[in-house]
Amino acid sequence: MKIFPNLKDNEKLLKQRLTSEDVTFLPINLGETKATIIFINDIVNKDSIGDLVLRPAYKLEGRLSFKEISNCFLFPEKVEIYTIKKVCDDVLLGNAVLIVDQSTTALSFGLKQFEKRAITEPPTSTVLKGPREGFVESLPVNISLMRRRLKSEHLIFENVTVGKYSKTPIALCYVDGIADKSLVKKLKGKLENISIDAVLDSSYISKYLGEHDISIFKQVGNTEKPDILAAKILEGRVAIFVDGSPIALTVPYLLIEDFQSPSDYYNSPYSATVARLLRFFSVLLALFLPAFFVASELFHLQLIPLSFLLTIVNSIKGIPLSPSYEMFFTIMIFEILNEASVRMPKYVGMVVSIVGGLVLGETAVNAGIISAPTLMIVALSGICLYTVPELEQTFSVLRILFLVVAGSLGGYGILVAIAIFFVHLITFENYNAPLCAPFSPLIKEDMKDAFYKGFLSELQFRPKSLRNKNKRRIDFDEYSKGE
Repeated sequence: MKIFPNLKDNEKLLKQRLTSEDVTFLPINLGETKATIIFINDIVNKDSIGDLVLRPAYKLEGRLSFKEISNCFLFPEKVEIYTIKKVCDDVLLGNAVLIVDQSTTALSFGLKQFEKRAITEPPTSTVLKGPREGFVESLPVNISLMRRRLKSEHLIFENVTVGKYSKTPIALCYVDGIADKSLVKKLKGKLENISIDAVLDSSYISKYLGEHDISIFKQVGNTEKPDILAAKILEGRVAIFVDGSPIALTVPYLLIEDFQSPSDYYNSPYSATVARLLRFFSVLLALFLPAFFVASELFHLQLIPLSFLLTIVNSIKGIPLSPSYEMFFTIMIFEILNEASVRMPKYVGMVVSIVGGLVLGETAVNAGIISAPTLMIVALSGICLYTVPELEQTFSVLRILFLVVAGSLGGYGILVAIAIFFVHLITFENYNAPLCAPFSPLIKEDMKDAFYKGFLSELQFRPKSLRNKNKRRIDFDEYSKGE
């Protein structure tokens, strides 16, 4: 619906739509012309309204045209709007809107002022070396952090609004000339077609971006650090910012991303390679150690060395539970402790996790409910899971599934389950990017930044696992000419 020429008709209609008591309709005079400023009290900068709108307005004299009135307001965020719906949307976003009598055009002033958290190091990506800045819940602040990292005219932001009631601003971020335009178009189309009451966090959006409805693995990457995000979009990915969330999403997603740590790129390639191999080995222990231990106890005692078998036999004397139930019971205890430590206040949670783990574990062993080897294996498996924290929830579920197979079918069942697991991994694609690249399919050029961290001179080209343009990112030939 277009704006009416009559000011009173506009006010009547807008008051029917904006019924909340914190919406202010402030009548003013622009010379001989009547006007009204509409804004929400608690989310606009009232000082700016006085200095940049009201003060120039009261200096006007005589009857002026709308263009002359507009030219009197020297404000950088001034936009002309033409519909009642756009007036309501701008007011709800925190802007101040000026409607003028005998004019079908209104002026929107960007005067929103929200409280925002200070920029700090994100708790999910701490580093010993490297930048310590993290994204916050304010979309303009997050965009400014990216602009600070990449001062290029090729850094592009495209805006979308999602949510029937929240009307959440969302921004797609990519580097023009590197990102695949068809991917950008596809993502923007998906965002525009989302029909939901409210988007309160970026996790709401990630559920809609996956191409597979049912998958235990995540299909969208995420990060809280501007330097990591800058590196990802320079490889050809597209980032998605959601206002109100400090976590930026990235598409496409590769499984190897979560085995790479921010500190890998600020330390020597040797230490980074060792750290990545340790993470991979830890994940294998976390997933398969409890399952193989239970299968060996139940079906394949000959696989256990004799000295260790004697230790196990002595430790399980009097244990009322079978090996599989004993392992399930121990894992359940640790999962409960983990959940309690997360839900409780920070300092109380630390006490619960430490004291609970020590007291419950030792008491359960002394009481003859569980054995010491089982307790040690579950504890080692739980610690190994957190070497790749982004995949901890996924691997926790897989660990239990492998344990169920081991207790039911033994070692042969585990081998079949592993085969099914890897078949699913190597056939999984999302936005034309194989989840297990560069291992499946094998891309030798991308192996230089997989479990092996190559030197800078080896990383001249962007990953072939991603469909990007402008493949070369480092030109050592030009560098040598400069010398």
